[in-house]
Amino acid sequence: MNRFIALGAIVMLALIDQGTKALILRDIPFQDSIPVIPGFFNLTHLYNTGAAFGMLHDSNPFFILISTSAFIGLILMRRHFVGLTMRWGWILLLAGILGNVTDRLARGHVVDFLDFQLGSYHWPSFNVADSCICIAAGLFLIGSFQSPNKLNKR
Repeated sequence: MNRFIALGAIVMLALIDQGTKALILRDIPFQDSIPVIPGFFNLTHLYNTGAAFGMLHDSNPFFILISTSAFIGLILMRRHFVGLTMRWGWILLLAGILGNVTDRLARGHVVDFLDFQLGSYHWPSFNVADSCICIAAGLFLIGSFQSPNKLNKR
């Protein structure tokens, strides 16, 4: 995959993440919620200073260091992500890291707003960057089952 396409995709996805967060910051007061599909999906303005699902709350400096290190390491390892599935996983992972570390540096926390529930089960809120990271993990899992011959074809 052309490195300019990869760079463009990373930047575009990070900008989509930041753009959606800017809309939430502008239009929804902190901790308020707007039902989109009542009883299932809301836009809810929340902050997260920890990891996924609020684990390690108030650890923002630690996650800035970890995220920045992971981002640099992934850039240096780019040649190891061969095949379309693994390459797109790499792109999505970098975009997700970039989106969330931008929040941590600019705001001191990550803005979460996608809020799903099903009956009494309530999934922790997340954002576009988190979605990119989760999809990347799925692509890496799928890519790990592809044959080496298929992966080497670019």
